Amino acid sequence: MDRGNARAAGVFFVVAAVAAIAGLVLYQPALTDPAYVLGAGADGRVLLGGWLEMVLAASCIGTAVALYPVVRRESESLALGYVCGRVLEAAVISTGVVATLSLVTLRQGGGPEDVAVARALVAVHDWTFLVGPGLVIGVNSLVLALLVYRARLAPRWIAVLGLVGGPLVLLSSTAVMAGLLDDTSPWRFVAALPVTAWEMSLAVRLIARGFATPAAVRPAAALTPA
Repeated sequence: MDRGNARAAGVFFVVAAVAAIAGLVLYQPALTDPAYVLGAGADGRVLLGGWLEMVLAASCIGTAVALYPVVRRESESLALGYVCGRVLEAAVISTGVVATLSLVTLRQGGGPEDVAVARALVAVHDWTFLVGPGLVIGVNSLVLALLVYRARLAPRWIAVLGLVGGPLVLLSSTAVMAGLLDDTSPWRFVAALPVTAWEMSLAVRLIARGFATPAAVRPAAALTPA
């Protein structure tokens, strides 16, 4: 059962990463051009991008569901907190998707007066992007990394990436909210690198080898009989 859960969680992590990048690229025309609602539009791209974002939201929940039966053995409270955090992250992402897809409706039947509405919808998306894949994912990464580290479910260096990356993303997102950092600042990209490396390295480990046993990650000297 643990092997299947590990593989499923790893696949969900990979699907979430691919869907997030592809979705954002696809509906960029609607987010970067306030006059999108007045032009010919790229409705197909935007709709597909929104669909991929919903795949991302579902994958967020999928990782939590797959990991919960295993990580709850270490701490049921933290494991439940991780599940709730991933559900919250998915809900915030879905809110941003609805705002973005609403731009398609405006474009199909709107006029010049709808540009202001379009700007408001884009602002909603931008804030959900900051809160969901920013604040919430920072907390989620920290909680899961702590569980993985304490239970020795993966090599320690992988867990440390999450223990470092989660707080960094949380701090950078908080700095943006406080006006101390611009959302397009290169420091935002730098802060996101450790948590990205954490998720992808954990995903590869889970798909390829499953969860580590304590014996698999314990120093060799500790395994030598007295």
